[in-house]
Amino acid sequence: QMCERFTVCENSVELLLQNNLNLPKVTEADGLTFSPFSVSFQDKCLRKISSGLYMFRTYLKYIQETFISENQNIELISHSTEHLARTIRDMVINPEEVIIPDAATQEALRTKLKSSKAWIEKITTHLILRDFTSFMEKTVRAVRYLKNTRSFS
Repeated sequence: QMCERFTVCENSVELLLQNNLNLPKVTEADGLTFSPFSVSFQDKCLRKISSGLYMFRTYLKYIQETFISENQNIELISHSTEHLARTIRDMVINPEEVIIPDAATQEALRTKLKSSKAWIEKITTHLILRDFTSFMEKTVRAVRYLKNTRSFS
């Protein structure tokens, strides 16, 4: 929708220039590709996923504030993301190890994201949604894999 409505597409030069958001990512180093998938790797993976989902709350709040026409959809996604973050956090051996950004960190990030230029806001929104989609795809793969292993309950 972003590409169609605002002509913000993958090959946009501005898109590449603004990709300094440090959005949460799940990588091989987070325990997703190790074989055998031991309990310690499972826990590391779940911690990373839950922490990333909690971090995305701030980014989704920013989108909700800037992409007004999709406010209800973003609110639903944000609520579902928070529920998933809590659910996965409950599955971690030591839930207190999950990183949950405090209010000051969230406010500093929101301030950093705000821009006086509408096109920067559109590109930022596109980048956040693109990386959120990628993060969720990897989350689904990891949870499905964990669900299908015997050591996962």
